[in-house]
Amino acid sequence: MTINEYQQLAMTTLNPALDRRDVLINGVMGLCGEAGEAIDIVKKHLAQGHELDRDKLIGELGDIAWYLAETAMALGVDLETVLARNIDKLKARYPQGFEKERSIHRA
Repeated sequence: MTINEYQQLAMTTLNPALDRRDVLINGVMGLCGEAGEAIDIVKKHLAQGHELDRDKLIGELGDIAWYLAETAMALGVDLETVLARNIDKLKARYPQGFEKERSIHRA
């Protein structure tokens, strides 16, 4: 499955009653909420002695992907474009791969 196929399939479960503004708000709020759930799993592992619950974390990553797809859709852009633009930004920032100095002194 391609990332754009994922986006199309995932968006079949989007609430059709939402207008574009509400889809955008729901998408961004959902990203924040699901990222919080993901970090909570890692926090419990690192700070509270729990075993890392990989399956639960993978599930949260899927939820993050769903909200990313929703937010992109609200902007009228497909996920392949979002990811390609991110790679272009990273290549410009780190043309030789990650460098600590470029990270510290980036524009």
